[in-house]
Order: sequence, then C-alpha cells, then structure tokens
Amino acid sequence: MTSSSMSLSERLKKGLKSYGPAFFIIGYVVGTGSVTSMVVSGANYGLSLSWALLLSCFFTYFLLVGISKLTIVSGETLMYNFKKSFGKPVTIFIIAALLVSIVSSCIGVMGVVAEVAMEWISVRTSISFLNRPIIAIFFIALLIGLFWTGKHANFIKAMSIMVGFMAFAFIITSVVVVKEAGTSFTDFFPQLPQGDTTGLVVAGIVGTTMAGVCLASRSILVQEQGWGVKDLKTESRDAMSSMVMTFVISLAIMISATGTLYFKGLAVDDATDMMNALGPWAGDFALSLFTLGIIGAGLSSIFPNLLLFPWLIADYSGTARNMKKPLYKLLVVLVALSGLIVPILGGKPVWILIASQALSPFIMPLITLFLLILLNRSSVMKAYKVNIWMNIALGATFIFNCYMLTVAFKGFLNFF
Repeated sequence: MTSSSMSLSERLKKGLKSYGPAFFIIGYVVGTGSVTSMVVSGANYGLSLSWALLLSCFFTYFLLVGISKLTIVSGETLMYNFKKSFGKPVTIFIIAALLVSIVSSCIGVMGVVAEVAMEWISVRTSISFLNRPIIAIFFIALLIGLFWTGKHANFIKAMSIMVGFMAFAFIITSVVVVKEAGTSFTDFFPQLPQGDTTGLVVAGIVGTTMAGVCLASRSILVQEQGWGVKDLKTESRDAMSSMVMTFVISLAIMISATGTLYFKGLAVDDATDMMNALGPWAGDFALSLFTLGIIGAGLSSIFPNLLLFPWLIADYSGTARNMKKPLYKLLVVLVALSGLIVPILGGKPVWILIASQALSPFIMPLITLFLLILLNRSSVMKAYKVNIWMNIALGATFIFNCYMLTVAFKGFLNFF
C-alpha cells in the first residue's frame, strides 16, 4: 500500500514538473498587467475586445511550440540562435527592446501595487504615516533581499497562491454576473466608441498575453527543463495548457468587469477603481481579496522581471546563468529600483501599465519572422523542420503581429 502511494506521489510530482514552463507562463502572464488590461477593457468596452484576447492566446500557442521546438532540436536558446544566424547588432536591438518592456512593466506594476495597497491601508486601518513611496520601498527591498539571499522559492509559491485565489474569485464572479445580469448576453458586446484609447487597450491585451519577454524566457525554461526530441509532444501539450488557462482566467476577469463596472457606468481610471470588479461575489471582502491578489500578482511578476535581463544576457552570450555574478546583481537592483518612479513622481499607474504592455507588439513581428526562418533551416532543424501547417500558422501569426504593431502605434498616437 505504501509503495503504491509512493509511486502515485512520484507520478504526480513528475507530472507537475513536466508542466513547469506552463505554470511559469500562466503565472507571468496572469499578473497585474493582465488583470489591469482585462478590467479596463471590460469596464470601458464590455466584451467587445475579447477577440484580441482570443487571437493573442491562439497565436501565442504556435509561438510557444515553435520556440520550444527550436530550442529542443538546436540545443541552443532563442537569443543565441538569433545571434548566430542573424548577427549581433539585430539581436542586441531585440534584447534592448525587451529591456524597455521589462523596465516599463516594473514601473507600471509597482505603481499599481503601491496604489492598491495604500487604498486598503487607508480604508481598513488607522495607520497614517505610510504613503506610496514607503510601500514601494518596502516591497522592492523585500524582492531584492529575497534575490540576494536566494530564499525566494517559497515566497513565490505563496504569491502564486494569492493570485490563484484572486483568479478563482474572478471565475466565480464571472458566472454570477452572467447569471444575474438580467440582460441578453449580446449586451456584453457593445458597439465600440471611435477615436479614444481603444487601440492602446487592444495592444495592451495582446502585449500582456503575447509578451516578447515571456516568449524569450520560454526558450530558457525549456532548456533548463532538459527536454529532448522525445518530449516534443509534451512541450506542445504544455503550451496548449498554458494558453487555455490564460484565456479562461483572462476572459473571466473581463466578464466580471463588464458585469460589475460597465453595466453600472463605472469607468476605470485609477488602480483603486478596479476593486469593484469582485463586488457581487466577495462583497465587503472584495477590497481585501483584490488587494491581496494584486500584491501577489505584482510581486510574483516583478521577481521574474528582475531576473530576465541577466537571463537574456547569458542567453545571448551562451554562458551559464549564474545570478551570483556582481554585474547580474547590479542589474537586478537597478531594474528593481525603477519601480519607485511612479510612487515618487506620480502619474496614473493603470495607463502607464497598459502602455508598457502595449510596447510588446512593436518587437513581435521581428521575433516571429526570425523564428519562422530558423524553423525552416535544415542546418538548424535537421530532420525536424516544421510542416506546411505550422508554416501557415506562423505566417498568420506574423501577419497578426504586423497588424497589432499598427494598432499599437495608432493607440499611442491617440493616447498622447
């Protein structure tokens, strides 16, 4: 009996380990940026922008599969393959663009986390000496301390549990608001207004789902997972799982915001406006649940962001990802300190965060094109070149990314 239960436990652990990259993708994508983009979209436009979520999840699946296959067959990570095949200058440009995305995301996420935490403190406690900069400094010091000591694994797990509770709450809320809406489901899809921030929100939805940084890190995670050619089906299943769960959770957030905010005419302009999105199900506890979820999502997404730039440098140079190097430690601290910009200087963190997500579409066409070329090179893929259907899928992904680049560009023009 004991040996049987042990073997079951071992099988369970092995199964969970095989889905490691999927959990990373879900944990990274369904963070503060995703919650913010989906809540703003639902509150301002109902489900009319859900097509952007569906298409971005659909096309991201093919990118995840393609990047994983390239890494498995070539034995090299994405940036190293880019450098070897297309040269140093263009690869450095891609890494620099991803760095901008990393830093801008940290700026926006910490701004939202500090604003939401400050609102909870002012409503639920009598503490008066705290402000947003102090809260941001505390969280940043916590993250740097965890990185410096290497004792971050359990912390990230705890943050993931908090995010999981919030995601579950949004799923329950979405069911409740649809059931109690008292209106046709078609009313969840209103006509879009013209000439406002719609383009920026669309780009933010796509950017938070099809995040260039997340796709680049996929290659690193697959290599660390030690997958070989025999695991190609496993990585495809892993990619499918991550995108299905991402779509379900993100759509639930959008539906919740539509039912609780859009139908009541409550637009989202500040981070604290988003707290009403859990009202029907969580009641008075909605404020605390949302605050815990946002803090968990924020910190669990900022921490990987702190590591990604050193990872990309190691990826580019083909060296070991030794985070104890003084240069890497310095880079982590500098990226972390960027989170103080909004709490200290001010600004609207909701729109800063959405704008940071909307930067991703600017680099995605180039990444997709390079990936498509490499997957069809015999010298790289040998007998594992992609078939005609995968070429069609990635070709359609490239066209979609080019379209989203124009949407993002127009969105920024209208916003500013």
